[in-house]
Amino acid sequence: MLTAMGGDITRTLQDLDLGSPQVAERLLPMVYAELKRLAQSKIARENDVITMGATGLLHEAYLRLMRDADAQFQNRSHFFAAAGEAMRRILVERARALATKKRGERPTRISLGDANLAGDQAMAVDVMSLDRALSDLEQRDQAMATVVKLRYFGGLTVDETAEALEVSARTVNRTWTAARAWLRVQLDR
Repeated sequence: MLTAMGGDITRTLQDLDLGSPQVAERLLPMVYAELKRLAQSKIARENDVITMGATGLLHEAYLRLMRDADAQFQNRSHFFAAAGEAMRRILVERARALATKKRGERPTRISLGDANLAGDQAMAVDVMSLDRALSDLEQRDQAMATVVKLRYFGGLTVDETAEALEVSARTVNRTWTAARAWLRVQLDR
């Protein structure tokens, strides 16, 4: 799906960088279906802990991306990485707000289901612990952090991640395996 309109998306993102009027309105229909699928994938893994619909997550992430006057997207992979990061931030903020409301209760936990970081079995993880671990990973290895964002927060498959990053699926698999192992150690602490 990323390939079908990849060139159009990249050209539109370049127009956005040039400050062309109404580009955000033109971009949304081009990326909406893919962002909706990504948001649905993410919300499906939430185990009803964070009450937010996929459409709400998609729209809030898109608005954040378009509100940032300094945002410049080099290509579609950069855009989808930024969208995954925006979704991550939104979900972490929601988890923090819930934790503040329910002070004294257990941390908000999410299931790492289909794109789980543990391997083959689903694993419940405190969303704020995952955020801290991912922030640490970003400091250590940006490529691994980007793959995690695209796979887990963005909901992309290995092939879609490879296409978005313009690398081979084997490279994504190796990076994903290493990132999962590193995060698993961090999350087990």
